[in-house]
Amino acid sequence: MKHKETILLKAQQKEVVIGIIGLGYVGLPLAVGFAEAGIKVLGFDKSQQKVDKINHGENYIKDVRDAALREVVENVTFHATTDFSEMSKCDALLICVPTPLDHFKKPDMSYIQAACEEIGRNLKPGTFISLESTTYPTTTEDFMLPIIERESGLKHGIDFWLAYSPERVDPGNKNFVTKNTPKVIGALTEDGLEVGKAIYSFAIDKLHAVSSPRVAEMVKILENTYRLINISLINELALLAGKMDISIWEVIEAAKTKPFGFQAFYPGPGVGGHCIPLDPFYLEHIAKKFDFDLSMIHTAGHINMRMPHYMYIKITTALNRHKKAINGSKVLFLGVAYKPNIDDERESPALTIIDTVLLKGGEVSYHDPFIPSIKTENGNNLQSVELNADTLEGADCVVITTNHSVFDAEFIQAHSKLVVDMRNVIEEASEKVYKL
Repeated sequence: MKHKETILLKAQQKEVVIGIIGLGYVGLPLAVGFAEAGIKVLGFDKSQQKVDKINHGENYIKDVRDAALREVVENVTFHATTDFSEMSKCDALLICVPTPLDHFKKPDMSYIQAACEEIGRNLKPGTFISLESTTYPTTTEDFMLPIIERESGLKHGIDFWLAYSPERVDPGNKNFVTKNTPKVIGALTEDGLEVGKAIYSFAIDKLHAVSSPRVAEMVKILENTYRLINISLINELALLAGKMDISIWEVIEAAKTKPFGFQAFYPGPGVGGHCIPLDPFYLEHIAKKFDFDLSMIHTAGHINMRMPHYMYIKITTALNRHKKAINGSKVLFLGVAYKPNIDDERESPALTIIDTVLLKGGEVSYHDPFIPSIKTENGNNLQSVELNADTLEGADCVVITTNHSVFDAEFIQAHSKLVVDMRNVIEEASEKVYKL
């Protein structure tokens, strides 16, 4: 009880120190949000390059305002370090590390494990700990808790509190940012929940408490599998509509006129980003332990995984109709980000399609105003080329894989021999415009 009273008093007086572990798309905006509220923040990352940039006020996340980062660094409200022993100065530790899949599509828990081991080695009594990274239900209590107790020698509920509060970052969203996006939190104890709400309220406008971390973990999975299933459904229908000479885009616009019972989702070359393509595999991992088959989620995940292959076939079909083979053809991709107007290519289907075209002998180039260079899963390194009339006219096929708002549909159409439009950038199909 003494630890709880102490941290709540420190929170009331705005004297708590918050540690953010992982300074990427989730961690950096969260850290700046706390610092802007006048809370001292220590940012932890293994990347010396990231740490140096932050401490010099250099921003690398577009969702963070440059001026905001510079201000909190200059005011010494926010400081980054690679020295994880500094965790012992923190009253709360929020984990925002990556949770990728390995080559066998199983959750790679090594980043969470490493974070928990560092926390355990440097944990002071009376600390609140929260995981924000996407993961499978039961991670907090069954995976994290034993590691932290083992490494620290401290006891949960007496010496520290553990919670899960899933990140809800939507890169590029101008309306909803970290502060005004409602945040779910579930703790292992009532005291932990009370402390967690006091901590998060500095940076988040509205908190929604749930009964346990495993509920909060399932919330994150539900949010993203909901999108995956619906996007996979519209992708499959788009493929069928194409065979039937029906514009799926016209179908969607007509369906949207129904004022109830329908939400529009749009087809594309696949689903990218860190969460939506990966979450079903997190849930499948834990479902197997309960002898449960997630058939709908499994199917949706595999429809999404196959979409880049179908898009490759669409490219080859378009070239064949213009009496060209993929082998030796110059293919220009417009956009490699997984969604429009952001600089994030994680899990982008465009990279998979590029690898396939290269493997089949195509000569690939790309343009993306937000991403100057890429390295694909197959190890292909490419630099973004300038987008101009000469670049478009020199390509045998122009493939629109991301609908960045800066792309001029009329200009692209006017200077291209052949366009495969996977994002409905060009309104009408024609002899030289092939649409999804």
